[in-house]
Amino acid sequence: MARKRFVDLSISIEPELPSDPPMMIPKVDYINHEMGAAQMQEFYPGVKKEQLPGGLGWAVEFLTLTTHSGTHLDAPYHYHPTMDKGEPSLTIDEIPLDWCFNDGVLLDFRHKADGEHISVEDVEQELDRIRYEIKPLDIILVQTGADAAWGTEKYLVTGAGMDRESTLFLTEKGVKVVGIDAWSWDRPLPFQAKEFSEHGDPKVIWEAHFAGIDIGYCHMEKLANLSAIGKPHRFQVCCFPIKIKGASAGWTRPVAIVEDD
Repeated sequence: MARKRFVDLSISIEPELPSDPPMMIPKVDYINHEMGAAQMQEFYPGVKKEQLPGGLGWAVEFLTLTTHSGTHLDAPYHYHPTMDKGEPSLTIDEIPLDWCFNDGVLLDFRHKADGEHISVEDVEQELDRIRYEIKPLDIILVQTGADAAWGTEKYLVTGAGMDRESTLFLTEKGVKVVGIDAWSWDRPLPFQAKEFSEHGDPKVIWEAHFAGIDIGYCHMEKLANLSAIGKPHRFQVCCFPIKIKGASAGWTRPVAIVEDD
C-alpha cells in the first residue's frame, strides 16, 4: 500500500521580518499565560490567580496584518473589479471550493535569474521535460527558489516571475489556481519599476496579475518547501482560503498530498 505524505507548503506569519514592504510587515502582540491570568480575573470577578492552574491563564495573540501577509491565496478581485472580460470579479469568500483541491503540477524554474520572465516557451519546455499535459483545474506550482531568501530583505527581489502570456497559457487550459514560492506571481516589483522608468511602457506593470482581467484565476504567493514534494506530478494540492467577506485575498496553509510508491 502506498504511503501518504502531507507536505506543508506555507511559511509562518512572523512579526518584524523585513521580507515585506514596511507597510505590510505583520505585527503580533503575544499575551502569555501570566498576562492571560490577569485577563481572566476580569471575566471571572473575584477569582484569584492562585485559584487558576499554576496561577496561569489563557494565551492569546493580537495580529495586525494584511490579507496578503504570509502564504495567501489572491482572488480575482485583487487584480481588477472585473474578470472574464467584464464579469464582476470574485472575492475570496466567493471562490469555488472545488478550485482549491485538485491534482498538482510542479514546474521547476530555479535555473532562471532573479527578475527574469518565465515565458510560454519556458512553461512548454518544462512540461515536455516532466512529460505532462495540463488539464482543467490542475493546480500549477511554480518553483523559483526564492523561498530560500525568506526572512531577509533580499526576498523582495529574488526569483523569476510569470508574465501575461505564460499566465494566460495556463488559464486558457482551464487552470484556476496556481502558486509560486516568491513574494509575487509576477516578477519582483523593483524589476518592473526599473523597466517602466527606462521605457515608460505600462505593459510591464503587474502583467501576470492583470491577465486575470481576461480570465479569472487565483494564485498563491509565498509558498515554500516545494522540493519536499519529490515529484513533478501525481500528487494533490489542498489550499482552501480563510473566508473574509468581500476581501481580495485570504490566508491559506497549502498542503501537497503525496502518495509514495
